[in-house]
Amino acid sequence: MIPRRLGAPAGALAALLAALTACGGSGEPDQRASRSPSPAVSTPAESRAPAPGKGAKDPDDLNGDGYRDLVVPVGTGDPGNGGEQPEERLGVVYGSAKGPDPVTRTVHDRDGLGLPESLRRAGQSGDFSADRALTADLDGDGFADVVTPVAREEAKDSRVATARRVPYVTWGGPRGPRTGTAAKATPVRLPAGTGALGVESLVRGDFDGDGHHDLAGLAQNHSSVVLLYGPFSRAGAPARTDTSLPWRDGTLHADAIDPSGAPRATSLLVHLVSDGEQSGNLLFRARRGAGPGPSGTELRRGNAHAFGDFDGDGRRDVAIGDDGSRNDEPGHETESPDIGGSLTVYPGKGGEPATRRLPRAARKGDSDYGPGGFAAADPDGDGRDGILVATYEGATLLDGDRRTEVLREGPARANSRKTPAKWRHARPAGAADFDGDGKDELILHWGAGTLFGLYGEHPTHWWITEGTTSRDRAAFATTRFADRS
Repeated sequence: MIPRRLGAPAGALAALLAALTACGGSGEPDQRASRSPSPAVSTPAESRAPAPGKGAKDPDDLNGDGYRDLVVPVGTGDPGNGGEQPEERLGVVYGSAKGPDPVTRTVHDRDGLGLPESLRRAGQSGDFSADRALTADLDGDGFADVVTPVAREEAKDSRVATARRVPYVTWGGPRGPRTGTAAKATPVRLPAGTGALGVESLVRGDFDGDGHHDLAGLAQNHSSVVLLYGPFSRAGAPARTDTSLPWRDGTLHADAIDPSGAPRATSLLVHLVSDGEQSGNLLFRARRGAGPGPSGTELRRGNAHAFGDFDGDGRRDVAIGDDGSRNDEPGHETESPDIGGSLTVYPGKGGEPATRRLPRAARKGDSDYGPGGFAAADPDGDGRDGILVATYEGATLLDGDRRTEVLREGPARANSRKTPAKWRHARPAGAADFDGDGKDELILHWGAGTLFGLYGEHPTHWWITEGTTSRDRAAFATTRFADRS
């Protein structure tokens, strides 16, 4: 998987939200925080290719061997040196019965994925990064493909001038992405309504619940949301397209595709444009066989969100809340008092949403940039997701009437510089069942320097935890992943 910067029975939903109320200040967590010592991560020098798989339906199983894989960004320089950074590479840490194995890995650059030249190579800013890449089995052959947005030549229409952005597909196979000198990525064929500008804010999903993986993006000409339904041909053509959903200025987020392959329609969320303030959200609810509903539902303001089954009723809910960021510009004082420090769960079967308070931030750790977002996680395998909430010291899992801190720390020194204590904590990056035991592992990461301390950018150290315990399924650094050995 690629980590992303993160009606119900009344009694079950109330139990989840009661935990949030308890986090307001004086209450103690039901379980002690699990904190990993600094030497817990290492940098594996050697690597081996993954064993070929026979195919799978999980979009995060790149070699089709039945275990989820982890896609991570791999830097090739010191992000804190202040100079121009080389392009990032995309690393794949392959899964196993014991979780992600950092020795079994591959690292891919732009050329290796068969992608065309971008504006960066023409002397302008490029945008190839693991954070923007997606994995999805677009052609339905059982092997996940890598879909990468590429910024091409400058283009314009009557309203907008920008770089044309087109998704390119590096087709998958039994050993992962089919890369090398013979590989050439295929551009996705976009509908005529996107004009000359293409799409941005690309996400994956199964929007009509037919079991085929789909793509969605925002048309850069501001005309619509663009839905591209699978299966896709090897020429990059979707089975059908839909441009009926209205465009809104913001970023797209989609519910997760069921990793078992069971057809499940995925909802689509538009997080409206934000300059640090908590901004609005528009939810297009999933409809089996028809795609997202044509009229979106306006949700509360909040920059953090997570899709999951938070009440265990088998339906997908969505949580929206405050990620702690504030721009402190004139007018910020007018924010509604129920927005700050709160989270709201919208039940999948409808009904009244419920709002509770989030854990209070330690005053000494507070900043205008906030601690981060939310992720759904089910580390005990009971079928009901908890909400993994970023805090200024790591993460807290809110699960029913329990709340558990899960903490990991980066090293005291990195890149020959001392790491300030307030920036040593790892940030939550997501959750997934990597070892196939029915229980989610939590993903935390850390990186040195101001960019990670403030924004969570350029992570280099990773922990795949054994649930909410202090033990790890894997702990590794990517600092030598790009070495040619």
